Amino acid sequence: MTRLFLLPLIPALLWFFFLLYHHIPIKKGAKGFYWIMGLGWGLAAFLSLMMVLTR
Repeated sequence: MTRLFLLPLIPALLWFFFLLYHHIPIKKGAKGFYWIMGLGWGLAAFLSLMMVLTR
């Protein structure tokens, strides 16, 4: 449960390497990072809530 905060880290790293590979500036890809972080934290919060409720 304590490692759920790492959930958005892997897609963010993949997005970062995608931007580097395609020579896209990080500033242009910032919206993707926002989406990844928002959805990742939302999923982590949902999973944490489900773990607490089903305990």
